[in-house]
Amino acid sequence: MEAAAPEGAEPGSGGGGGGGAEEPVVSLAEVLAENEELEKEARAVLGGSDHERCSYSQGAVKRQALYACSTCTPPGGEPAGICLACSYECHGTHRLFELYTKRNFRCDCGNSKFKNLQCKLLPEKGKVNSENKYNDNFYGLYCTCKRPYPDPEDEIPDEMIQCIVCEDWFHGRHLGAVPPESGDFHEMVCQACMNHCHFLWAYASQLAVPPLTKVNSLEGEGVFLKVKESEEQQKEIKKESGVEHQEMKEEKQTEQFNEPSTSSGSACPEVVPKSEEPVCKLKELQSKPFLKKDTATFWPLNWRSKLCTCDDCLKMYSELEVQFLTDECDTVLAYENKGTSDQETERRDPLMDTLNSMNRVQQVELICEYNDLKTELTDYLRRFADEGTVVKREDIQHFFEEFQSRKRQRTNRMQYYCS
Repeated sequence: MEAAAPEGAEPGSGGGGGGGAEEPVVSLAEVLAENEELEKEARAVLGGSDHERCSYSQGAVKRQALYACSTCTPPGGEPAGICLACSYECHGTHRLFELYTKRNFRCDCGNSKFKNLQCKLLPEKGKVNSENKYNDNFYGLYCTCKRPYPDPEDEIPDEMIQCIVCEDWFHGRHLGAVPPESGDFHEMVCQACMNHCHFLWAYASQLAVPPLTKVNSLEGEGVFLKVKESEEQQKEIKKESGVEHQEMKEEKQTEQFNEPSTSSGSACPEVVPKSEEPVCKLKELQSKPFLKKDTATFWPLNWRSKLCTCDDCLKMYSELEVQFLTDECDTVLAYENKGTSDQETERRDPLMDTLNSMNRVQQVELICEYNDLKTELTDYLRRFADEGTVVKREDIQHFFEEFQSRKRQRTNRMQYYCS
C-alpha cells in the first residue's frame, strides 16, 4: 500500500482549427504500456490468489490477498477476513477494506461472524478460524495513529509501509526514523515488533539499512546493549581471561572468511572446536555491544537468509511466534513473483497477435475502435466509482451487449458506394 500521488492533468493538444478542446490522442505504444502497468499492479495485489474459488478448503493459506467487509462486520463487531473470490461473489456490492496480503489466514466468509450471510462459493464452513490473527486493519484503521487509508483529513503526502511481522501498515513519518529510499530496502519491522523480536537488534548492526553501528556515546539516540551472559558463560570467560587477547586476535583473522551477517569479535561459549559444533550466528553478534533505538528498522533483499537456524534460535523463533522469518517464501516479493510466474506460463498477448496479422489500414481502424471503447467504458465505470459499488461480471456483460448494439446501429446507418 502506498500513498498515490495525485495525477496531473494531461496536457492538451495544440493547434487545430475547431473551437472546442480536442480529445487527447493515445498512441498504441502508450496503450500497451498502460495495460502492462495495470497488469503489474494487479499481480502485486492479487499475486497467486484465486479469483474464482474460495480459499477456505486450502486451510490457512501461506499468503493471500484479503479483504474485510465493513457492511457485514462493522466496527464494534468481531473482525473477519475474506478471500479474493468471496470479495467478488459474496460481497460484490458491499463496502470492503483492502488488506493487501496476510499470512497463514483462512477465509472467514459466511462463518459465525457473519450473522446474515452464507458463503455462496463454499457454504459448509466451521464456525470460527481460531488460528487467524486480526488487527485494526480489519476495521479499516492503520498505523499507530489508527487512521483510515486514504485519510480525507490527512493532507500530508506520505507513503504507507507494511511491517513484515505484525503486517500492519504505517505512515513513513510514524516509524521513529526516516525511511530510506524505497529502492534501498526490501522489508520493514516496526518499533513494537522490534521490541518483541529483541534479537533483531544484534543483526541490525550488520544487516539493517543503514546499519545501526555508529554511536559515539550513550547520550545519542540509542544505547549500547550487550546480552547478559549466563553463569556458565561467566565461568568460561573467567577461565579463559588469561588468553582472551590471543583468542580475539585469532578470531579477528577468521572474520574475513565469514559472511557479513555472521562475522563478529568472539565465538560461542562452547568449549568444543568450531569445526565440530555449529556456531550460533546470533550469539556471535550478541557478544559485541550493539545499538538499540526506539525506531523501526529497514532490511535489504535476502536478509532473512542470514538469520541463524541453530536449534536454540529455532526454538526462540517458535516461542516468539516468528518462525516465518527464516522462510524466504513468506515474503511479499515471493508471493508476487509466484503470481507473475503463474500468469506468464499461460499468458499470450492477443492484441499483439492480432495487430501483427493486420495491414496498416486495419491497424488504424482497430485503434479507433479501441479509443471508442475506452471512452465509453470509462464513462460507464465512473458511475460505479461515484457510488462506491463493486463492478460485477453481469455489469461488464451488460456494457458490452449495449456497446455492440450501438456499434451495429452506427454500421447500419452508414452508406456504402461501389464503383
